Amino acid sequence: MKKKSILILAATLTLVACRDTKQVQQSTSIDWTLGGFHRPEGVNPIISPDSNTTFVDPMSGNRIRWEENDTFNPGAIVKDDTLFVLYRAEDKFGIGIGFRTSRLGLASSTDGVHFERAKEPVLYPAEDSQKKYEWPGGLEDPRVAVTEDGTFVVFYTQWNRDTPRLGVATSKDLRTWEKHGPIFAKSKYTKLMETSHKSASILTTLKDDRLVITKLNGKYWMYWGEHGVKGATSDNLIDWEPVLDSNGELAKFIETRPGYFDSALTECGPPALLTDKGILLIYNGKNHDDKAIADSRFTLGTYSGGQVLFDKTDPTKVLKRLDTPFIRPMEDFEKSGQYVDGTVFLQGLTYYKSKWYLYYGCADSKVGVAVYDPKRPSPFDPLP
Repeated sequence: MKKKSILILAATLTLVACRDTKQVQQSTSIDWTLGGFHRPEGVNPIISPDSNTTFVDPMSGNRIRWEENDTFNPGAIVKDDTLFVLYRAEDKFGIGIGFRTSRLGLASSTDGVHFERAKEPVLYPAEDSQKKYEWPGGLEDPRVAVTEDGTFVVFYTQWNRDTPRLGVATSKDLRTWEKHGPIFAKSKYTKLMETSHKSASILTTLKDDRLVITKLNGKYWMYWGEHGVKGATSDNLIDWEPVLDSNGELAKFIETRPGYFDSALTECGPPALLTDKGILLIYNGKNHDDKAIADSRFTLGTYSGGQVLFDKTDPTKVLKRLDTPFIRPMEDFEKSGQYVDGTVFLQGLTYYKSKWYLYYGCADSKVGVAVYDPKRPSPFDPLP
């Protein structure tokens, strides 16, 4: 990436962040966005905690109720004619977000809204090479995508209750996975292995009605991070190098904005999408807990969905960005659970039977779905 581009981008972002918050408004030109999405009537939440499913935990040797407390933050993918979600599930051993053990469950659907769940998790902490990164906190927040040749790739947070790190695993059937470990383990930017990092959105494109991983400028590309959106490249999907700025530090392409819905966090969501207009990234914007910094129209601390468009040849260059969320917590199940401030935490996006399906975590407790039909688009969620 050119140094000049980074400096220009940084200056642009500074101006945006300094705007008078009274001027915050919805973009008037939104032909570049995806959606709007509607919540199908009477189906949400589509996945809720279940105290009846058990499996033998390899770490303790005990049979446990692995999804008894919460089921949330899913990735989504299509295999053959079936839509799958890979969702985060927590047991009851611990109190509070991040203090239980998370495992990844698998559910399948032939209509995108009604799901049949596997009885046991498909990815979980074990006596394996990743134990030091994944125990006792577990595996969190999967984002899953597929290559053209049918290799499924999932990026997730490895949580040992010390430092969260991005890990990667691959599979051919979504049930048996090979863990490859932290994605930045071989990076030249060695500081990342000792620094918290999460939320990876790999670049995909719609090809022959299939959403598949694609390359950009000869390499695989991803956006990642929650405190500012960053980037990384790879030759093999396993080992990644972060994009650095002219000072040799992590480059940030967008950052939080005082007075906006994303004033506290800009956390990457589902796999990014290469379109004819550019690269579309859906992200999770968190409103600040401080009234002086937050957008006063939204509940303090709430998570809503944003969209940003990057240049399709220079993925560091911001073209457009929504000033208000396109989806926000509105339903009761999106505002009651572990995270009472309200959350639509967007992680799974896939194209299925000529429609776009967006899967999200509801208040860190359940899984919801919203659907975008290009033939009958819905409006964005109304502002408060």
